Amino acid sequence: MEVKSHVKMIIFLIWILIVPFGMWYAFQSYPPHLSGRWLDAFAFLLLTCLVASMPIVINDMFIFLLQWVALAVFLEFGLFAEIVMAQIAVLVLLFRLGVLYKGQMYRLLLNSNMFFLVSFFSGMIYFWLGGQTQPKVTSNNYSFWHVALYAFLYYFINQIIFTIHLYYVFNRKESFFGKSLFVETITTLITFPIGFILFILYNQVGSSAILFVGIPFVSLSIVFKLYYSSEKINENLQKAAEIGHQMAERLRVNDVIDLFFQKFNGMMHVDFAYIFEAAEDHLKLSRGMEAGRVISVDLPAIKKNEDLCGLVWASQKAYLFKSRKEWEKYSKGYMPDGAESVLCVPIMRNNKVIGVLLLASKRKRAYEKYQLMIADILCSYFAVAMENAKHYELAKMQSERCALTKLYNYRFFENILTNEFEKLCQQERKVLSLIILDIDHFKNVNDTYGHQSGNEILCELANRISNITGDGGTVARYGGEEFVILLPDVSKTDAVKMAELIRQSIANWPFTVTQSFDQEKLQIKITASIGVATAPEDAEDYLALIRHADRALYVGAKRAGRNRVAMYSK
Repeated sequence: MEVKSHVKMIIFLIWILIVPFGMWYAFQSYPPHLSGRWLDAFAFLLLTCLVASMPIVINDMFIFLLQWVALAVFLEFGLFAEIVMAQIAVLVLLFRLGVLYKGQMYRLLLNSNMFFLVSFFSGMIYFWLGGQTQPKVTSNNYSFWHVALYAFLYYFINQIIFTIHLYYVFNRKESFFGKSLFVETITTLITFPIGFILFILYNQVGSSAILFVGIPFVSLSIVFKLYYSSEKINENLQKAAEIGHQMAERLRVNDVIDLFFQKFNGMMHVDFAYIFEAAEDHLKLSRGMEAGRVISVDLPAIKKNEDLCGLVWASQKAYLFKSRKEWEKYSKGYMPDGAESVLCVPIMRNNKVIGVLLLASKRKRAYEKYQLMIADILCSYFAVAMENAKHYELAKMQSERCALTKLYNYRFFENILTNEFEKLCQQERKVLSLIILDIDHFKNVNDTYGHQSGNEILCELANRISNITGDGGTVARYGGEEFVILLPDVSKTDAVKMAELIRQSIANWPFTVTQSFDQEKLQIKITASIGVATAPEDAEDYLALIRHADRALYVGAKRAGRNRVAMYSK
């Protein structure tokens, strides 16, 4: 979740005001007990870094079981030593998670503040209540309960500070008794007894206690992480199947692509996403998204073995890069600024690459190997869904459009006219104008120049009418050489002006046709007669509107000499 700039500045100011002074105060008031034991302290530091480098991510929460080491360090070496090792652990953790990149450095200061406050307040209260460094917990019940109280304070203060940061920094209004409390409680119950045992064993056998306790615990952490990873893989596989079904239900290409990108954003950390469509000898950008917004980038065609996508296209293999250093030697084309981790997957259909998906994140090591498999599965679902959507759109276009001119056909136009007339009756429209156009003496054109030339004229005429009408109306081919234009909320006067503009564009500019036998270009001049009617002034239903516009065409324009505009009059 994005954090606002002023919040980042506040985090920085809090760190400046609290952490350096607090560490100085802890050093002066509770100096570390390190005399002659620097190697032991270094061994504890290595154990701290090892545990911090093995985090477990559960429900977007970073879990690293450091409390037990922190407890042993605090009891044996004092508050200052525990604060220093906790701060180093934060650095190791964030570096391991790959979040220390441009624009996210505030996370280091944020976590540094949180860990410092937890360590400082729990330690200060412990000493204020009479607790001591290197307590005799095995022979003094009073010291034992002090340590138990410290463990509870560490747990409780950590939960309070964590909840406050969620609310004020990330604007997440979660209950204090939510998932984070449950996870923190479980990890506390598991880890603090181990830290207590480590402290006791260290006092008995020395630094070898780190191996006796540390190795089994780290091994257990690895097993737990592997188990969670397998659970995560199974969960993502189930989600992938659900997403596949959802994409299959989408009937439009854009809807399939939108859902595809949306679901990837929900399953992985994606800052940039691109789909390249494969043509015969190159890849072209079909859709790109950056920071959740569709972008328009004019990219040159990508050949096989060129750039990352060309490499994926040629090899038909998916690639995972954890940082810019790994992929920049392959990248020759466009790549957004700040991209680090990259996932590039071929989109296959019938053992043929039909496209390439490229996902990128600003984080280093943002993607894991199992996510490569998930992306590959989703791309397979995506390829099927895209093929189905394209077939649907083609069938829909063929049922709605004239195959020659690509304008709407008469059947679909009638549906639009009916709907617009209902809006007029419900007073959602003020007026509804209709223009009907018929080419003059078009039979002579076909007889003289051939039907192919006539078809070329019809197509060019359709383009001229569409360009003049724009988004202000609906254009359809009504019959052989007849066209209709529906103009919602356009008065009869304005409709007549548009009709006259269309008539002049036909009469004043010849049409170019190609003779099939010698490929000679010919200029043919034609004219058109046009009729205009408007509801509710001229008609009470849509059939009357068509009839009256048609009457204006044949009586007012054709009979009056053609090549003119006529409007219906009662």
